[in-house]
Amino acid sequence: MRLGIIGLPSSGKTTLFNALTGEALPTGQLVTGRIEVHSATVNVPDARLDRLGLLFHPRKTVYAQVTYSDIGGVDKGVSEGALAGPLRNELAQMDGFLHVVRAFENDLVPHPYETVDPARDVGILDAEFLLSDLIAVENRLERLDQDRHKTADKATHAREQAVFERLQAHLTADKPLRDMEDLTDEEIKALRGYGFLSLKPVLIVLNTDQPTPPALDYPHRRSGVAAIQAQIEAEIAQLNEEDAALFRAEYGIEEPTAARIIRRSFELLGLLSFFTVGDDEVRAWMLPVGGTALDAAGTVHTDFARGFIRAAVTPFDDLAAAGGRFAETRAAGKTRMEGRNYVVRDGDVIEVFFNV
Repeated sequence: MRLGIIGLPSSGKTTLFNALTGEALPTGQLVTGRIEVHSATVNVPDARLDRLGLLFHPRKTVYAQVTYSDIGGVDKGVSEGALAGPLRNELAQMDGFLHVVRAFENDLVPHPYETVDPARDVGILDAEFLLSDLIAVENRLERLDQDRHKTADKATHAREQAVFERLQAHLTADKPLRDMEDLTDEEIKALRGYGFLSLKPVLIVLNTDQPTPPALDYPHRRSGVAAIQAQIEAEIAQLNEEDAALFRAEYGIEEPTAARIIRRSFELLGLLSFFTVGDDEVRAWMLPVGGTALDAAGTVHTDFARGFIRAAVTPFDDLAAAGGRFAETRAAGKTRMEGRNYVVRDGDVIEVFFNV
């Protein structure tokens, strides 16, 4: 899972990146018009995995991971070149975006548009992504029109043209593609190769210097709004755990920003966690909501899916209550044998039986 951190200059993108990853990249550098990308991969905090580690005492505990990329160079007017070249390539590779929006005043760091206005700033980048997608859609429609007499598969050509005409109408109405409710799963899968930016989920992150963040209405599908005090959190990320706990207590911060943002990221991307346990390791895995036992098996190893027989499934809460003793969960009927079409639930502990 890779999430791009975007935002207007001086919004606090790098500060948030440092808070999430524990990095110490310099901040306050104006990079308007210049592409600059920094990435770091971090463990996904999960108290359930910690508990499983205490119960099974494995040689290693492996967390699910997420990669954050701090992407500079995104600003008003950037879509005039259709976000061509390396910048669009970077953005297109992301699974979703954290859009950092400035909600703090600081005379030492002037806002590039003079005043602090979160709704305006959200609208600026939304408009850039909409225009970039519209240009890409219109270019594809032009190509389809040119090829209509050359293609042998007229039916497939007609279906693709109809889809892109729907995209064009939606974007022309100034609506992001993620708001299209009539796109089928098959159509969305086919469109992923185009890297449409307004189709990707986005979490608006209000970067504030106040405990109570400003309100922001963002009524779009596959979207959300969160708020953090990024500067304070970035400072906390540089401390050891004991000092960090004291710092958070002083500022009334109940949990680290990384934990909250990652949890929201999971919700945003429609992911859940399942676990595998053993003497060698306990591990958390990510799976799309709605994924089956067969999908989970393939996530662990392709051979597991190829030779899948059945899966033993135990909810985390039941296993923890039993002190990690599977004999007890089986006797109580808490461990179930499921087939390949079982829909995995968040927190399931799974053992796959297979034969290759």
